[in-house]
Amino acid sequence: MIEFIIGSSLAASAGLNAWMPLFLLGLADRLLPAMTLPSGWSWLSSDLALWILGALLLLEIIADKIPALDSVNDIVQSVLRPAAGGIAFGAGSGAQTIAVDDPASFFADNTWVPVVVGIAIALVVHVIKATARVAANATTGGLAAPVLSTAEDGASFLLAALAIVVPVAAAVVLIALIVGVVVLFRRRSRRRIDPASVG
Repeated sequence: MIEFIIGSSLAASAGLNAWMPLFLLGLADRLLPAMTLPSGWSWLSSDLALWILGALLLLEIIADKIPALDSVNDIVQSVLRPAAGGIAFGAGSGAQTIAVDDPASFFADNTWVPVVVGIAIALVVHVIKATARVAANATTGGLAAPVLSTAEDGASFLLAALAIVVPVAAAVVLIALIVGVVVLFRRRSRRRIDPASVG
């Protein structure tokens, strides 16, 4: 169960910012004695991976704060965030998935399941994020982009960091975010229905 909580929180984090959970997983493996990635995922803490992930993280943080460019970034990230979510779920939950000697065993042993679950979670979070961003940009002329992006980066960092250090707290934050999104969507749908019923 704890593995699912860790993996889900990391995948949701990747849905907000593709590189945040991967970078934090690599750093945690490198710096925290209590944290050790499975051997199949240890490449995340290599010097080269950390430099590349750090650069991509910085690039996404900057691009996501610029109106219009943030929408282009969301289109590009439609593939990257789910892929990162799959990697984050697989690595964070302790599954030995990518680094296998026999590719057939990847499917025969169901070691691919955590990756697919991570992809699905990150994709759902990304779609909600991208849809909300388009609506916010349309209503504010793009002025909301930096504020929303900063909040998303903060939530991504919080989810990933808590998943690594205090998974139960990550579960609480993840549930709170889900409830918040549901409440916002219900309010938004009520606003659309109310004017129609009055008129």
